[in-house]
Amino acid sequence: MIILIDTREQAPFTFAGYDVEVERATLPVGDYSLPGFENQISIERKELNDLIGCLTVGRDRFERELAKARAYDFFAVVVEANLSDVYRGNYRSEMLPQAALQSLVAFQVRYGVPFIWAGNRKGAEYMTHSFLEKCLREFGEERREAA
Repeated sequence: MIILIDTREQAPFTFAGYDVEVERATLPVGDYSLPGFENQISIERKELNDLIGCLTVGRDRFERELAKARAYDFFAVVVEANLSDVYRGNYRSEMLPQAALQSLVAFQVRYGVPFIWAGNRKGAEYMTHSFLEKCLREFGEERREAA
């Protein structure tokens, strides 16, 4: 399996220990995808402080990305934290935890995108790999059947 990593991704997963090759590419949406599925499948990786930044100063840009991703067959935001970290305000921002939680709920409803709370970076890398592997099986099989 080949995993595409967006060229703008500043802290990319290495996927060391996984049976994959990685290639850098400019993706239209998100940070990780698969060759041939760049406009259908994507995963956005977020560290918690970056995510909170996307709810405040980077909100407009983030919402534009979520709106574009609506057309994808599969798109998810994988977060390198637990939801309880938001609840406890374990981030560097003045944003109140309740406001952050309500924004996250609103985005999931408004854009139909799941936020996957992976616990930490290793968990986020695992979930990203797992989602892409399952998507390749599901959507790759659909392509083979249609051919």
